Amino acid sequence: MKFRMKVLCSLLAAAMCCTPVLSGCSSQEEPSLAQEEAEGKEQDVLDETDGASGEGAGNLGKFSVEDINGSAYTEELFADHDLTMVNVFTTWCTPCIREIPDLEKLHKEMEGQGVGVVGIVLDAIGSSGKVDEEAVEKAKILAEKTGAAYPFLIPDEGYLGGRLAGLAAVPETFFVDKDGNIVGETYSGSRSFEDWKGIVEKELEGVAR
Repeated sequence: MKFRMKVLCSLLAAAMCCTPVLSGCSSQEEPSLAQEEAEGKEQDVLDETDGASGEGAGNLGKFSVEDINGSAYTEELFADHDLTMVNVFTTWCTPCIREIPDLEKLHKEMEGQGVGVVGIVLDAIGSSGKVDEEAVEKAKILAEKTGAAYPFLIPDEGYLGGRLAGLAAVPETFFVDKDGNIVGETYSGSRSFEDWKGIVEKELEGVAR
């Protein structure tokens, strides 16, 4: 219990010290070799704005990852929903943390409409390309404290075919259809439940059922 409290205090302190980019945080991490290689495959980095940043394109392809609790996931996770909201965040980013309860509310309210939500803990992979156990522990505490029931995934070494490489800021949110295709707009920065609901409803209209 003392250890978990110490980690929680450290998490909150670190989050308060992040550098804000509007309603997001700038990335402070040095890119790993895997990131640098992946960047050659994917050049669609997010704008440092609080608006949409370009249209989605491409397919995430095959991948195999685990969530923070050790459960395995593949690209098949998208097949269960017409549209999946993928929220990329770090455990030290205050805006990222603050919007998690709203994303969980969205997850509960819109799952019946064919919408899924997935979180990706970007800092759960360190600069060496190995899992950062401290970040994973922080993410577990975040899930517990915020009540998030949707999965928090740990990136693979290829950063999902390069899609997660080279991000200038977090949170970043993009959408994937049931076939694994990146669709619609990419969104930089955190938002309220009401804003996200409107965005999701718009993006849902654009996917084939």
